[in-house]
Amino acid sequence: MKTTKRYAESAKLVDKTKEYEIKEALEIIEKMPKPKFDETVELHVKLGVDSKHADQQVRGTVVLPNGTGKTQKVLVFAKGPKAEEAQKAGADFVGAEELIPKIQNENWFDYDVVVATPDMMGVVGRLGKVLGPKGLMPNPKSGTVTMDVTKAINEIKSGKVEYRLDKTNIIHLGFGKVSFGADKLLENYETIMNAIIKAKPAAAKGQYIRSVAVSTTMGPGIFINQK
Repeated sequence: MKTTKRYAESAKLVDKTKEYEIKEALEIIEKMPKPKFDETVELHVKLGVDSKHADQQVRGTVVLPNGTGKTQKVLVFAKGPKAEEAQKAGADFVGAEELIPKIQNENWFDYDVVVATPDMMGVVGRLGKVLGPKGLMPNPKSGTVTMDVTKAINEIKSGKVEYRLDKTNIIHLGFGKVSFGADKLLENYETIMNAIIKAKPAAAKGQYIRSVAVSTTMGPGIFINQK
């Protein structure tokens, strides 16, 4: 019941019929009753595209100026000098073929992002059915299939996030913690929105950004007036 009561208290601060300026919305989030943990602040952007068409996909990565507030664990598939480089760069786990049975048979998912050198994609491809549904499959578009493993690890550790459409043409992602405060969250928000706007596919017709909302993990959504 505690969650319900807190949600109700939070919902009283939000006018559901109104679109707020982003700064005002983030200030409302600061005023909401706090649970015992530091909630993630989430962004939900509905786009006027059709993700069923390859030429209307919206996907990319961006490094948030203030990070995400979460320490990302990185698994790197690499061999030889590249494996050594990954370890020096601070990868949490580094390996090759020997990791396949551990992931397939033991359901080992103690990491947030998977990076692979291009020569390892034949091996990693065998894990497609396992990693794909969890959004963990390395992809050149998100910078996780690369020979520059040091850069990839550094970006991920410093707050790189991936944005991508779901089947309902909405992008969902966390862009910081409530404890960041409105100013830092605003910087992160603007960085992501600029990236999404720049990623508009040439094939997209009509209104591109249909609606934008922000919320906390346990809180109500607040609609944003995104010009």
